[in-house]
Amino acid sequence: MKKVHPEFAFQSRELEGQIEGTLGDPPNRKNYDMMVQALVSEYADGHGLDDVNMMAFALVDRIRFTDPKGLIREAMDYEGDDPANVFAMANCDGADGQDAEGKAMYASICENHPELARQAIVTAFLYKNQARWEDDDQSLDQLGKDDEGDDDELDENGTGIADDGFTELFDERGGERE
Repeated sequence: MKKVHPEFAFQSRELEGQIEGTLGDPPNRKNYDMMVQALVSEYADGHGLDDVNMMAFALVDRIRFTDPKGLIREAMDYEGDDPANVFAMANCDGADGQDAEGKAMYASICENHPELARQAIVTAFLYKNQARWEDDDQSLDQLGKDDEGDDDELDENGTGIADDGFTELFDERGGERE
């Protein structure tokens, strides 16, 4: 398994959340399909939001990947060098090669938003191929793995209890005592 850039991992998780949220519980495929169709139409017309996840959402059900290994390599660098390399690794021709609106959308996003389209294509790939990559473990357990707990500051007594000098900062009377 390959590690991917943390931003791609984040975007892939966000896309998963958007898809699940749009499907709803229980899943409503009709609403989901209407949302995807609206996004595809917007992007095919040269419009649509300048948003990686919305673009990936529009792509995810229509895109076909022709170079998975190349896309994994591209996922290691969020900014990337040449978006055209990524464009050549996928298409939206449909399973039978007959998806005119998908082709129009793909051509439009690649032409009008090349950097964003590159990121959206890689994000859609990672979402659809979660078994091919791994994310850095950002769980609290992992983040605290080597933490020895020495971040706690203690006062002069070693008690960690705030003294009067510190609490006076938050006293409405400005530290004056009666």
